[in-house]
Amino acid sequence: MTINRLLKFTLVFTLAVILMGAYTRLSDAGLGCPDWPGCYGHLTVPSTAQDVASANQQFPERALEQDKAWLEMIHRYIAGLLGLMVLAILIISLRTQNAPKKLPMAIAALILFQAALGMWTVTMKLMPVIVMAHLIGGFSLFCLLFLLYLRHQPLEAAHADIHANPNLTTNARKLAPLALASLAILVIQIILGGWTSSNYAALACTSLPICEGNWMDNLSPIQAFSLWQGEHESYEFGVLDYAARMTIHVSHRIWAVVTAVTLGYLAFKLISTGSTTLRKSAWVLLALLTLQLLLGVSNIVMHLPLGIAVSHNGGAALLLLSVVFINYSLWRKA
Repeated sequence: MTINRLLKFTLVFTLAVILMGAYTRLSDAGLGCPDWPGCYGHLTVPSTAQDVASANQQFPERALEQDKAWLEMIHRYIAGLLGLMVLAILIISLRTQNAPKKLPMAIAALILFQAALGMWTVTMKLMPVIVMAHLIGGFSLFCLLFLLYLRHQPLEAAHADIHANPNLTTNARKLAPLALASLAILVIQIILGGWTSSNYAALACTSLPICEGNWMDNLSPIQAFSLWQGEHESYEFGVLDYAARMTIHVSHRIWAVVTAVTLGYLAFKLISTGSTTLRKSAWVLLALLTLQLLLGVSNIVMHLPLGIAVSHNGGAALLLLSVVFINYSLWRKA
């Protein structure tokens, strides 16, 4: 398998891992197996009556729920496979002359850190800052793999029309700072989304456009965004009070407006550059942005249905990739 094909497959597989992680988290299965890396001391979910009884005796505070345990273990299995793919990419890159070396090494280091975060997610009982870091790590891995894939593509494959015309190049370069700012704003929104999810604040507000009641009088930003929330036996289902969760949720909604306006403006400017590549990228960006907004509103109106909530995570990952591509196209030197 060539490095390009391996990278394509790994990108698709990484998205699957992100979606599976979201499905596991939103199904309240993050502690489906209370130990790590096994499940109740086994490599698979205990199934025999004797093993189930032993598991419940070993962890009396968390009786075995096989459905949730299997969700957690499947997530671990496919994450492990992803690690092997990244290892293969690293080995091929190191053995291939003129291939990027630093980026594959960074990706390999990141996935090792992701494994540690996965372990801490369980051992620290879903501590929000760890859960959020694990989510951001997955998105970062997705982006770095995509950047590595782009590094393996010749300039002519996607960016020739930007660099062939000097006037077009100058106009496109002027948008690079806006694209970088848009990326930063989107990253903040994704972090806010991760913080909302890890603190179980997705349903803290169930009305539109902002929140019900006198929400402005009940904002609690210090408590809401404190990374340390004290010691608890478990952080499952959240430990913050309503005011803090509502503050997190409102912040995510308000910043969503900032993100939508910024990305929409970026897309409009890209369309006007005259570059076919940038124009196509802009329409993809607008389509993904519209989809994300619809999914976000649907989560509120329909009270967080599992399928839509998972899709919202996937949409965020794809939206991030589209903005990364735009930045790569604008900042890459001919």
